[in-house]
Amino acid sequence: MLDIAIIGSGPAGLSAAINGVIRNKSVKVFGNDPTTSYIYKAEKVDNYLGMVGVSGAEMMNQFITHAKEIGVEFHSGKVIEIFPMDGSYTLNVENTFIEAKTIILANGITKDKVLPGENEFLGRGVSYCATCDGPLYRGKTAAIVGDSEMAEEEVNYLAEVCDKVYYVPLYKNLEHIDPKVQIVMDKPVSIGGDEIVNELRLKDGNLNVDGVFIIKESIPTTQLLKGIELDDKAIKVNQFMETNLPGVYAAGDCTGRPFQVAKAVGQGTTAALQAVSYLHKLG
Repeated sequence: MLDIAIIGSGPAGLSAAINGVIRNKSVKVFGNDPTTSYIYKAEKVDNYLGMVGVSGAEMMNQFITHAKEIGVEFHSGKVIEIFPMDGSYTLNVENTFIEAKTIILANGITKDKVLPGENEFLGRGVSYCATCDGPLYRGKTAAIVGDSEMAEEEVNYLAEVCDKVYYVPLYKNLEHIDPKVQIVMDKPVSIGGDEIVNELRLKDGNLNVDGVFIIKESIPTTQLLKGIELDDKAIKVNQFMETNLPGVYAAGDCTGRPFQVAKAVGQGTTAALQAVSYLHKLG
């Protein structure tokens, strides 16, 4: 079991990881490729102490190198959901289950907008992971809604197991899509069904399907960890980065404005030190 599981590989998550490892705790960072982050794509960063005129890529590469050199472990899989257990938490990482005593959420700004019907049919025809739940739709018809090219791998996987796959991309410049997949350039409006999903409703028509996969770069916080308290759209924390859930902390952009690297790094440090203190109390 991990001492600290960190969700997010940006400045807040890396700062938390470094401080956790320095305090001799078992730490693992779960997150997307850091090169997809907003800060990595910044042309120039001038307001971080000690780094003048560096690009976002240069800054993040230094952060990542630092983390790796002191032994921070990274896991490339996407965390689909976090379940509270008896005094700990279990992470569903694309159908691999990992236990942790504490959680630090550093998952940045998440897109919490959901389609009508998305929450209602979650687990009854709606899924956030094709590689996890795809086998349930073998020989059936499925639709995927993807907000970036990161969804394309899962689209192509479904093409191998489903009888028919519709792909509704919410971005331009598609890269590598299996020719068996039917691409639908339309806007999803809602998800419909009775006991289970039976259609994806679009602006210009409906698709009759057995399942709908919503593939996002990041899972909305309220769906990632049910019961987490928000303040507007940000995770509500106190000065110690504690959330309303025991052993769960948050740091960085997910806690709200200002969206600055310096704030993220400082909050990441605070969250890690508080997690360490919590672990010591557990004994």
